Amino acid sequence: MLLSKNTLKRILIWRYKNVSERQFIYILSLLVGFLAGLGTLVLKNLTYFFHWVLEGNLIEDYHYSLYFLFPIIGLLIVNGIKKYVLKREIGHGISTTLEAISKKNGIIKQYKIYASIITAPITVGFGGSVGLQGPAVSTGAALGSGIAQLFHMNTKTRMLLIGCAAAGAMASMFQAPIAAIIFAIEVFSLDMAFVSLIPLLLASVSAIITSYFFLGHDVLFSVKIKEVFEIRDLAFYIVLAIVTGFASVYFSKIYFIIINFFNRFKKTSHKLFWSLITIGLLLLLIPPLYGEGYSIINNLLLNNAPEALKDLPYEFDKTNVWTIIIFLLLIGVFKVVAMTTTFAAGGVGGIFIPTLVMGSILGNVIAKTINALGFSVSETNFTLIGMSGLMAGVLHAPLTAIFLIAEITGGYELFVPLMLVAAVSYSITTYFVSNSIYTVELAEKGELITHDKDKNVMMMMDIKKIIEKNFVRISLDMSLRQMLVSAVTKSKRNIFPVLNEKKEFLGIVLLDDIRPIMFDQKLYDELTVSDFMKSAPAVIFDTDSIEQIMQKFKESGAWNLPIVKEDGTYIGFISKSKLLSAYRTKLLQFTS
Repeated sequence: MLLSKNTLKRILIWRYKNVSERQFIYILSLLVGFLAGLGTLVLKNLTYFFHWVLEGNLIEDYHYSLYFLFPIIGLLIVNGIKKYVLKREIGHGISTTLEAISKKNGIIKQYKIYASIITAPITVGFGGSVGLQGPAVSTGAALGSGIAQLFHMNTKTRMLLIGCAAAGAMASMFQAPIAAIIFAIEVFSLDMAFVSLIPLLLASVSAIITSYFFLGHDVLFSVKIKEVFEIRDLAFYIVLAIVTGFASVYFSKIYFIIINFFNRFKKTSHKLFWSLITIGLLLLLIPPLYGEGYSIINNLLLNNAPEALKDLPYEFDKTNVWTIIIFLLLIGVFKVVAMTTTFAAGGVGGIFIPTLVMGSILGNVIAKTINALGFSVSETNFTLIGMSGLMAGVLHAPLTAIFLIAEITGGYELFVPLMLVAAVSYSITTYFVSNSIYTVELAEKGELITHDKDKNVMMMMDIKKIIEKNFVRISLDMSLRQMLVSAVTKSKRNIFPVLNEKKEFLGIVLLDDIRPIMFDQKLYDELTVSDFMKSAPAVIFDTDSIEQIMQKFKESGAWNLPIVKEDGTYIGFISKSKLLSAYRTKLLQFTS
């Protein structure tokens, strides 16, 4: 990004002479994958550093009450950075990236390259109960967008490089390259054509090699399957699927409820105070909620639940399975509460890892319950598949859930229960919650990019660019004479919008309606605009999506429709011919 203009110019000239467009995209995808992997490594290592300094030394050496203090300090620092250093909001990584793809043609402001790297490790390192996957994607996406802009790539390529960055961040985080590609396709709705898969593959490989180079084979969690799927366990997996489905609904609903609750505070200071106190108390009462929660996942995968509960400040029998189940459920139920409260307090992080934590707990609890009732199932397998169930439901990403767990385990022995649980959980969740936490706001606005190319083209069109304003306005009390002199003789259009003193749209007058009498001078002063005005066949609002606008044209049969603000203020007209022309132009750009 620090290239001088002359250096960049020479590179671009050399590139146009020697490298084809496709080859150049492959080169850029490798570069984006490398940078996304590097950014993810920085995020992880900064976070581990804060964990090591605070949790490893201070809390153990002094008093567990610091679980209350540290997250408050961390979140105050993050809010200070956003307010006084960045002077802007950061937003949730994957949600803001989706918004940039859907509404900003993949243009991401470059401060997001470093914003998450600065704030996310402080949030998580000081105990915020969120993950790093979202910030890693945000950092990588900003890098991908910046590189595309630097080399003057078109909109479609810019979006592809953002997808490459997302795949790179995922591959580097979990060392799971196949799941990373599926994640980019599934969550970001990228084109699944072969020409798009090669850059995603290159970015994913580049990122994972970067991760291996700096970390070796050290991964967040890894486990080898010792007990394969048994057909006799099928009924138990169906139970797990149903439980994770409804748990995903709970996760999503609680998230929306808590966010809406804190948004009701009119003063930012009040919202910050109560959210900080809430997250501090939660971590004080349930210390395992501190940070991302990887230690919980790893201990459950090793069948070491007592170790996962070691930070609880309560005396209880750690050999009693029912006591362990109750405390694990307590952590699982409140993980989403702690995560959402961290967001409400201004923390920067993601929902991906908290989803895995809750899923691992549910899977392990169900396995323990089944075993306590006299049956025998693998707690490790149920822990893994519980993670896939929550991922499929909460993130609305069943394929990512299946392949991520398959890659983590290094094989496909659990493919059947993975597919079963992911499919059932996803189906249950989408029945009650139609959009994921990532996409709900965009979906409500009709601005969510999907695999439907036709809808994507319409969504990416800019309504402001097709509004026509060369229509002569008239008022309701204007006489026919005044209208003819001041409007008809000066207009090239055959429609005249009628407005009041506040410039609010009232209706239209058509030239065809006054043509039979426009030469009868006896009527010039007897008739007024109100005698000819009629309602428009339909009215477009500036908040309508392109899809809604096209539907209004279809239902009304009109060739020109007025567009107004929500308060009724007149803006101009949109013509069907110009709308279709703009659609064709955008379609060519999108599919070229």
